[in-house]
Amino acid sequence: MEIILNVSEELATRLQPVEQQLPQILELGIRELNARQGGTFAGLASLLDKLASLPTPEEVLALRVSPALQDRIDELLEKNRNEGLSAEEQREWEQFTYVEHLVRIAKGHAALKRRGG
Repeated sequence: MEIILNVSEELATRLQPVEQQLPQILELGIRELNARQGGTFAGLASLLDKLASLPTPEEVLALRVSPALQDRIDELLEKNRNEGLSAEEQREWEQFTYVEHLVRIAKGHAALKRRGG
């Protein structure tokens, strides 16, 4: 599918070097936008609070979701397999996956710090 957009000169200049990656950039942008629209990051506050407290590498590597949050994630996975998610559930799922992505990055950095890199 072809989509034509009108963008500012400044944005066009910034996009030109990454033109081949525009589909991936748009996908990531949509995920982040949907995650932010939910606004609450329900069930993720304690995890985000921990990351915001600048934990040690060991604390970052030990991060886990609460049992209740894991149950909700499992419930959404199962519902998605069987009947599909509502728009609200999809936004919730995208919040989870966005935060999981951030935690993976933090864990990667923590692992490097522990190794002295």
